[in-house]
Amino acid sequence: MPELPEVETVRRGLQHHLVGRRITAVEVGRERVVRRTSREELISGLTDTVVRSADRRGKYLLLPLDTGDSMMIHLRMSGQVLLAPAGAPRPPHTHVAMHLDDGNEAWFVDPRTFGEVVVFDPNRVDVELPSLAMLGVDPIAEQFDATILRDAIGSSKRALKPLLLDQQVIAGIGNIYADEILHASRLRPDRPADSLDQRRIELLATSIVDILSAAIQAGGSTLGDAQYVDLMGETGSYQDDHHVYGRDGLRCVTCGRGWIQRTVTGGRGTHYCGVCQR
Repeated sequence: MPELPEVETVRRGLQHHLVGRRITAVEVGRERVVRRTSREELISGLTDTVVRSADRRGKYLLLPLDTGDSMMIHLRMSGQVLLAPAGAPRPPHTHVAMHLDDGNEAWFVDPRTFGEVVVFDPNRVDVELPSLAMLGVDPIAEQFDATILRDAIGSSKRALKPLLLDQQVIAGIGNIYADEILHASRLRPDRPADSLDQRRIELLATSIVDILSAAIQAGGSTLGDAQYVDLMGETGSYQDDHHVYGRDGLRCVTCGRGWIQRTVTGGRGTHYCGVCQR
């Protein structure tokens, strides 16, 4: 599933290509992607509006409109946002097509249809999009340091891996980057959060920002299913820099002594080096 770096890469593409454009017409195919409202409400909420900016909180893309409403796009498991000239052949599973005033179209493509596109009132976000309202701190879009991380963790005794995946604690981190962050921090994924001293909290906070920033610079991670691509259909390259994720059974490239193990932590497949991470 696209995580913070992939969604931020898409946001940057939208900032460049969609902001300032007028949406002249909207087509909605499968209604599951507009399940919070309806096909008719999405079409009426977007038609003849101008996109004012392209923002992001965690894994949510947020595009304020000149009407005062905002468009939310969530990619979920397999969603893509693509830009193409009007009339270009559309990929299978193109569920929303927005016609733009510059002769291009913006498509929402989602084979598994877990993703969403919705127009909402940002003044009623706690009612219309409660999961967005409950997000924790975004370590890239907002101020983030060891003090903020300590406050977010509190006195939790939860294991670090599921804690990092909890979107109400830290917004945007998923399975890939939780594994990479914990490896960079030399922390075991099942270590209790309340066992971290100040030095390790500082190291973890630094690793969160460093890993996510490096992945953004690389355009995110595109795995073997090639489902994640940016706005122009290009793949990311950060998968080439993964130290643990998807490398189970291979020698650790950090210490050169351990082997990458795969286990299950908090119900999620987890990769780590038993020598580096203690």
